[in-house]
Amino acid sequence: MTNKSVIQTENAPEAIGTYSQAVKAGDTVYLSGQIPLDPATMDVVSGDISVSIRRVFDNLAAVCEASGGKLQDIVKLNIYLTDLGNFATVNEIMATYFQEPYPARAAIGVAALPKGVPVEMDAVMVLS
Repeated sequence: MTNKSVIQTENAPEAIGTYSQAVKAGDTVYLSGQIPLDPATMDVVSGDISVSIRRVFDNLAAVCEASGGKLQDIVKLNIYLTDLGNFATVNEIMATYFQEPYPARAAIGVAALPKGVPVEMDAVMVLS
């Protein structure tokens, strides 16, 4: 695929494995999973689940911006939670980052996430 490019920004955590922060193919950007890492220190943020969720949205926003888009351009969002009891908190915070029309979304309960964090999100964005 000749129109594929890697997206990287210092405003989001660097990849901690064999992957890119995002890959752009045509007008579609595939954003890798973001966890609540502070991009400046690469440490997991401290605080309650709301702090973690906000950090993940901020990290996704930074990668969106580096790709030439914004959170509102996301068409599919996957949310992974180690405790689905935090689903209402995700909805409440997500409403401060997105306006209608909201992206298609899945919320998935998982046993564990990298670095023991409570939330991870990945997304697909289409640039207009």
